[in-house]
Amino acid sequence: MKKYLFGAAAMFMIVPAHADQLSDAVDQDYEYIFNLYKHFHKNPELSFKESESAKRMETELEQLGFEITTGFGDEWTRKKAKLDAGEVHDGVGGYGLVAVMKNGEGPTLMLRADMDALPLEEKTGLPYASKVVSEDYLGQTAPVMHACAHDSHMAILVGTARRLVEMKDQWSGTLVLVGQPAEEVGLGAMAMLEAGLYKKFPMPDYVLATHTSGWDPAGDVVYTPGWALANVDSVDIFVKGIGAHGSAPQMGKDPIVISSQIVNALQTLVSRELDPLDSGVVTVGAFQSGYKHNIIPDEAHLQITVRSYEDGVRAKLLEGIERIAIAQAKSAGLPDDLMPVVKIEKEYTPSTFNNEDLTTRVMTAVSAELGPERVYPRPPSMGGEDFGRFTRTAENIPTLIFWTGGNDPKAMKAAREGKGDLPPANHSPFFAPVPEPTLKTGVHAMTIGALELLRKD
Repeated sequence: MKKYLFGAAAMFMIVPAHADQLSDAVDQDYEYIFNLYKHFHKNPELSFKESESAKRMETELEQLGFEITTGFGDEWTRKKAKLDAGEVHDGVGGYGLVAVMKNGEGPTLMLRADMDALPLEEKTGLPYASKVVSEDYLGQTAPVMHACAHDSHMAILVGTARRLVEMKDQWSGTLVLVGQPAEEVGLGAMAMLEAGLYKKFPMPDYVLATHTSGWDPAGDVVYTPGWALANVDSVDIFVKGIGAHGSAPQMGKDPIVISSQIVNALQTLVSRELDPLDSGVVTVGAFQSGYKHNIIPDEAHLQITVRSYEDGVRAKLLEGIERIAIAQAKSAGLPDDLMPVVKIEKEYTPSTFNNEDLTTRVMTAVSAELGPERVYPRPPSMGGEDFGRFTRTAENIPTLIFWTGGNDPKAMKAAREGKGDLPPANHSPFFAPVPEPTLKTGVHAMTIGALELLRKD
């Protein structure tokens, strides 16, 4: 794919005239962006609790001349109280922020950065490590850490805005910047769209995002055309049984045995029911039942994650889980009133599809600036990201999310040569991106992508 994309583009690939100018500007602005990143890293906020992060983003972008909408304004304190009480769809999808700048005629480009952190105790040992302990929007208290690098996403978005404002003579159109809440719980993009993101603000022709990746070397840009990230569904199966003494199993119906058969049978969904060219994952992540060695319990609980790309595959897997659960219970002789209860969470994270034409156009421009050795494709992932919702609308807007490498290149190279372990990556309490190449590359790549899509010619 790498050879095809850039080989086909080689005949017209020219390093932009502004390349050296932009590179120097990104270098000169690094200290400011690094300090902003440290602020976000040290002050993380959980999903639907991103009040101070949104407020700082508002301050940064307002100073650059963007028209800001948060849904709060002078009523920030009152709105915050309502949101903290659980009214998470107030404002622009909770603490969502939208910043608009019009710069003549042309297309509308939306750039998105997520803002929330994870309930995790930081163990990086950094001088700017988080020591925050907070209550989530459901009332549970936990330590908080930017273990998925959303702090870098906010800093990169501000850095990109700073560059584009300085380069307004080189682009024309409308720029819409989005600070999105609650990506980690898969609800923030939906909340913003339900709050009128595509109705109350300029409708984008394109939507771009970048995500800092601990699985890729800092300084590199990695992308996936087409299906990039998966549908993520959570399923609970409550298996009924008839309790009995462990010495007399014939007197009961063992839900542990029934559940074990369900777990085994679920493995056939992907291996025997899906087309071999389709992708799917059914993983039982938790199996809970019983209290003591010699008691056959009367219930078991299975927790399952289901991954897919195509919506048809998703529907087939979810239907198959329920069918298998019921069939295994019936084969064990359970009566109809003791059939398993299968609960599929209504809200799910939809798969992300990177528009191929948009991906080629943007990544060709980024490669021309950064060099093809730093810009390359990777296979799709079964991870999830609610960025996919931005294209799953009636408008079917072309979208692209690409990855900015964030980990130590030397450590990664040594690990791949068998000379050490891979360094910690996203969602690890020890993960922290290598700041300078990560932030500089993210700002550089996002700015080039924006200039490409909003160029005057």
